[in-house]
Amino acid sequence: MIDVADLNIWLAVGAGMLSFLSPCTLPLFPAYLSYITGVSVKDLEGQHDARIRTKLFSHAILFLFGVSLIFISLGVGVSMVGEWIQSFLSGESGQFIQQIAGIFIIFMGLVVGGWLNFTTLMKEKRLRFATKPAGYLGTVFVGMGFAAGWTPCIGPIFATILVVAASNPSQGSLYTIFYVIGFALPFLILTFFIGRARWIVRYSNMIMKIGGVIMVIMGLLLFTGQMTRLSTFLLDLVNDTWFSNLG
Repeated sequence: MIDVADLNIWLAVGAGMLSFLSPCTLPLFPAYLSYITGVSVKDLEGQHDARIRTKLFSHAILFLFGVSLIFISLGVGVSMVGEWIQSFLSGESGQFIQQIAGIFIIFMGLVVGGWLNFTTLMKEKRLRFATKPAGYLGTVFVGMGFAAGWTPCIGPIFATILVVAASNPSQGSLYTIFYVIGFALPFLILTFFIGRARWIVRYSNMIMKIGGVIMVIMGLLLFTGQMTRLSTFLLDLVNDTWFSNLG
């Protein structure tokens, strides 16, 4: 069975992937991996024995754990704020918040796609470490520092997830968790295939434009109240197909 909220969950996963594949994250991926593991970029792109592969994945998982601590905490906080706002508004509060969220997502989609350029949003504020704190715990702190910064591209995309979380507080934390999953999947996959990451970089701008279009469409659906109808339609379609196949 598929729930109506599943559409937003898949959008959250897609937003996480888009954040990682953005031109301001993907090209820096080998440098980040080298920084947290202590393995040179040249060695990363070569053949790895079992010891190096274990080191790469253990540090990658702990880095993502640090990232998730910040992202999920922000999602929980925003969900609580959204619930508080809705409790103080009456009548069509939910619809009003969704319309505001829709406008915001359309705006951010135009920014992500490169059709609007705002230096304030695109200014890098990533936290930097002169030297990495030692050991695996240091990798967790680096992940937290990465997530706490407002980097180009990631800021607008993650802000969209936070706005969706605020407009639907009961599912807000879940959206953030799936955003983290979407960010983590390509991170771990490319950790395994680090030597083949360069070709993806060439298409990162096109990926961002496609993501921007999807965000604009999502914002329009949310603003006009069609998101729920679309989710219900997909739910009915999948359930009908599911039960007909069972029959």
